[in-house]
Amino acid sequence: AEAFFRSSHLRSPGRIENSFANEAFMDELVAAAKADPLEYRLRYMKDPRAIEAIQTAAKLANWQARPGPNPSAGSGDVVKGRGIAYMRYNNTITYVAAVAEVEVTKSTGAIKVTRICRAHDCGEMVNPDGVANQVEGGILQTVSRTLMENVTWDRTKVTSVDWATYPISRFPDMPKVEIALLDRPGAAAWGAGEPAPCAIPGAIANAVFDATGVRLRSLPFTPDKVKTALAAGPVRA
Repeated sequence: AEAFFRSSHLRSPGRIENSFANEAFMDELVAAAKADPLEYRLRYMKDPRAIEAIQTAAKLANWQARPGPNPSAGSGDVVKGRGIAYMRYNNTITYVAAVAEVEVTKSTGAIKVTRICRAHDCGEMVNPDGVANQVEGGILQTVSRTLMENVTWDRTKVTSVDWATYPISRFPDMPKVEIALLDRPGAAAWGAGEPAPCAIPGAIANAVFDATGVRLRSLPFTPDKVKTALAAGPVRA
């Protein structure tokens, strides 16, 4: 008899993957155009709420305009970069923009996310504290998913069954998180929890490119994947 794995939804089913692909590829277009990632996105935006979200996240992060990769990333073992990502959930509701700052240790392949700056517009906020909890929790959970979480299995069962075989980020791994909630009194109230994670993988991937000149195209961004990408060398736009 055939068997199947029982599965259930993880936060942002079907959207987090698409958002990662969209924003990582957008950053490849930015590099090909030798443009600043923020300026390039704003060049094609007309929705004022989208523009405010991305500008607010950039202001929180003290974004300095320049093309990537980062000319001052460093020539030592640890290099630094920043990346930006934007999305609108379901293309019709919540606006999200995030800037990630990372440190990459080339000898080990380890990525350290040091800071996330985030703007979030989910319309009128009935409970701003609740929205902040959803946004901050979604960011931290997704940093962990982006860097290390991975379900494994053999031909009969799931093998990632505990915190040793399915590791998650610990307190010392957590980045500094800064958020700006854009309230819209009188506007429709949209969801906050599902959109919260979606821009994080793209922002981290784009920050790794800024730091190293290499692209990571599959999650999680494990040290082995980073070292393989570094060994292959920078992507040529």
